[in-house]
Amino acid sequence: MKAVLVHRPGGPDALDYVELPIPSPGPGEVQIRAEAFGVGQPDALIRRGVYKWMPPLPTNPGNDVAGRISAVGAGVTDIAVGEKVLLSARDLSQRGGCYADYVVAPADAVHRLGDGIDLEAAVCLANYQVALALLRECGHPRADSSVLVIGAAGGVGTALVQLAKRAGMTVIGTVSTEEKAEFARRNGADHVIFYRREDVVERTRELTGGRGVGLVLDHICGPEFTGYLRALGKWGTLVSYNAFAGLPEENLMAAMRNLLDICPAVRCFSFHIYDHDREGRRALMTEVIAALAQGEIKPVISARFNLADVRKAHTLLEQGAALGKIIMTP
Repeated sequence: MKAVLVHRPGGPDALDYVELPIPSPGPGEVQIRAEAFGVGQPDALIRRGVYKWMPPLPTNPGNDVAGRISAVGAGVTDIAVGEKVLLSARDLSQRGGCYADYVVAPADAVHRLGDGIDLEAAVCLANYQVALALLRECGHPRADSSVLVIGAAGGVGTALVQLAKRAGMTVIGTVSTEEKAEFARRNGADHVIFYRREDVVERTRELTGGRGVGLVLDHICGPEFTGYLRALGKWGTLVSYNAFAGLPEENLMAAMRNLLDICPAVRCFSFHIYDHDREGRRALMTEVIAALAQGEIKPVISARFNLADVRKAHTLLEQGAALGKIIMTP
């Protein structure tokens, strides 16, 4: 079978498309014939060798695969050959391992999908799992039901916009281009802010009638982060769920103390909080699978590549120009 390995961390050219033996399922395991692979930031972090939860080298950096059960091991009786399934490395003992024509995993790690679920859409659901946790767990119950999504046209950003609208929230998203603005609006954003030419905080307060939002969700961090406190309303929460631009330079506590009249909060979020909460983690995925089946969410695929073109897929991921999710097929 064909698979992808990283022998030495680096850029997209560190991804080797190789031939490996087809793995057989052992007791309690299933074999999945892959039909779609997700491409996301955890994959890139593994490829670069900087992931905090880095698997040992050489490693397969893929974290999400959807396909059909092609074989079952001894003792597996509750899942049958031919069933559609989704596997996330979040449910495995270590990250990675999903960029391959055939993947073997514990039977209780896979998520069963209905016959009507599109596998390419299903492989996008890891972003929705993160987005659902962010929206459900990070805000304050007394805060305004509104959210500012930084980067509303990205993979997680798209999921956040759709799920926030599903929850009845007012959604404001930041974008860089007219194309991304139209994309965010199609996904449900009520308002968009062009962060390169508009003051995000000032514009947010204008759009909310001066009240501010209940939640700011930011994956960039860096020098702009502390300033987003001023976009919050009463009991509002500013959340960092990644830090691609590094850490903020201002004194965060001092900035919060200057806004005591709204009692602002700051939270750092990582989905790794669910690493030892199997029930909570899987409940989130079960909910987004159901939302997909019912047509309540519509994953947007920005680009499709063959697994053989994994380097091209990661190059596009690094450029940050994708609208929605990048996927691959065998």
